[in-house]
Amino acid sequence: MTLEELYEMIGGDYRSTKSRFMTDERILRFVRKFPLDQSYRLLESSLSTGDQAEAFRAAHTLKGVAQNLGFTALYEIASSVTEVLRGGGTATADQLDELKIKYDLVIDSIPLVADL
Repeated sequence: MTLEELYEMIGGDYRSTKSRFMTDERILRFVRKFPLDQSYRLLESSLSTGDQAEAFRAAHTLKGVAQNLGFTALYEIASSVTEVLRGGGTATADQLDELKIKYDLVIDSIPLVADL
């Protein structure tokens, strides 16, 4: 799979990302680091322990990383969850399910990208 095909598969914005990173090599270097980011796992654990402040921080970080990498679909749902948590609310099960689906799609798709 090409990098552009990855972005299409995950609902990302390849063109915008390419305009910021300039080369596919740079994009791929950062995309391959994404699975190492602990934000999603921290969000899950913070929600399970009821740590609202930490859950907000984790969701906000995930939102920012997804936006920077052009993972638009993941960014949009992470942004939605962030805003609910920012206001002290509780994300709905549907929101969290959608976030997990979008996150897992990105994580599962990254290894399919061929080396450049």
